[in-house]
Amino acid sequence: MGLLDGIGTGFSVALDPTNLLYVFLGVLIGTVIGVLPGLGPTATIALLLPITYEIEATTAVIMLAGIYYGSMYGGTITSVLLRLPGEAASVVTTFDGYQMAKQGRAGPALGIAAVGSFVGGTVAVIGLTLLAPPLADLAVEFGPAEYVALTTLGILLVTYLGTRHPLKSLSMAGLGLLLATIGQDPITGTTRYTFGQVSLFDGLDFVAVAMGLFGVGEILHSLEQTEKVQAITSKLKNVWPSRKDLRDSSGAIARGSVLGFFIGVLPGGGGVISSLASYALEKRRAKDPSRFGKGAIEGVAGPETANNASSTSAFIPLLTLGIPANVVLALIYGALLIQGITPGPQLIEQRPDVFWGVIASMYIGNVMLLALNIPLVGVFVQLLRVRAGILAAFALLVTMAGVFSVNNDTFDMWIVLLFGVIGWLMKKTGFEPGPLVLAFVLGPILERAFRQSMLLSGGSFDIFVMRPISGTIFALMALLIVYSMVASFRRRQGRPLPSLDGQLDGTGLSVPSEGEAGNEALDDGRHGSGSTRLPTRASASRTPTDTDPGPPGPDLDHPRDRT
Repeated sequence: MGLLDGIGTGFSVALDPTNLLYVFLGVLIGTVIGVLPGLGPTATIALLLPITYEIEATTAVIMLAGIYYGSMYGGTITSVLLRLPGEAASVVTTFDGYQMAKQGRAGPALGIAAVGSFVGGTVAVIGLTLLAPPLADLAVEFGPAEYVALTTLGILLVTYLGTRHPLKSLSMAGLGLLLATIGQDPITGTTRYTFGQVSLFDGLDFVAVAMGLFGVGEILHSLEQTEKVQAITSKLKNVWPSRKDLRDSSGAIARGSVLGFFIGVLPGGGGVISSLASYALEKRRAKDPSRFGKGAIEGVAGPETANNASSTSAFIPLLTLGIPANVVLALIYGALLIQGITPGPQLIEQRPDVFWGVIASMYIGNVMLLALNIPLVGVFVQLLRVRAGILAAFALLVTMAGVFSVNNDTFDMWIVLLFGVIGWLMKKTGFEPGPLVLAFVLGPILERAFRQSMLLSGGSFDIFVMRPISGTIFALMALLIVYSMVASFRRRQGRPLPSLDGQLDGTGLSVPSEGEAGNEALDDGRHGSGSTRLPTRASASRTPTDTDPGPPGPDLDHPRDRT
């Protein structure tokens, strides 16, 4: 099937009335959960996995994809108005977006974020359309050794790039790989670690594990947050940016689109890293870097564009290689497995409706997001009035009913509760559940490919270094490990290498892992923002000495803070 034929097939699928409805529901739910602190795309998609079991595969993935890229913009609203990043990737938006709100320019900040999100998402979808088919053709030539290298690289990059504590993340990835071995051996068929429990013969259910860690665990963690957010009473005006705003932001939007696209393709890249990298790039290019952190519109446009572009381009390795680039994509990968569909090089030939339908739906979803977010931003802000206890009780009820509906097995409900407690304890102790789930998803692929490689090579490990692609990938992993060791050594010597956390020094915020709801950043944001009420015109007109300057932007000219 050619490119034009594929695009035509995709739009014929996406324009089906049922699929159009689910595109709309996806972007709407994504925006809402991005606004609500304590939720995020990871927890929401985990809670909705049982629903995808009851609907057609293409429709399910279209909805989940809409939730993912829709949440990227939803988190912007609270970042600008309240300095509370509703989603992890929106932390960077607080640097300048909140300062614009203090100056009475909350409307243009939200407007340029919507425009940038639309442009970045559209550019990334075009890149996805052009790049995915040839990459899928190349991936057909991959053998077991290449899949061992790719899955190992994916786990390593997610634990190293997407988290703040690599050693803790690697330990969680190891636990995820161990949990993936429960059940029948993929080669011999013998059972492992079942302890005589018939319910474990098929292994732990992915839906139960994901809903426990990200659903129940997130609920328990959110209930501990006792801070209250005051309702917004001021009305937003002039949401559509002026010509000057568009002119000042055009370069940042263009650069953010390209940068976000390429970072999103990398395993572990995602919205947090792309938004930080875009902010660093814009500040370096600025004629007056001191404006950043004080309300520079480029500091909103660039990162927002980049994180939306990366959330779309992250589908490239999922659809073409069967490798999820981050935790959210791992959950979508699980949704496809529930439907009996294995993402990978054969997907474009075996299920063109899924492959091209999802891509086409992203064009439509980006237009819907622009149409929703410009006029209805004031409505979304009022969702902050909903009490956390009500949301938690409803989410817990949906979780337990949903996981039971998948297999009609009460054993899965106990698994959800067990992993819910584990997820809550992990958050309390600084361990992140994301690498565990990603390793749990990739574990069966890694084990099967490794066992096949050993059979093909007669037990020799030379197969991994003698084949060009796998050898190159393992060489890159070795370089990454060496860099990590050097960075650790230099930190002990008091000469830190560039790090993501350095970007946030002095802001009172922290970087959550990709796909998390950003609760740690929310906690700091609540304490650091003073009043959570949107500043009125009178407060915005005070002299600089009378206003709280808020958190300064990161000093990227200082060696410590450069990326």
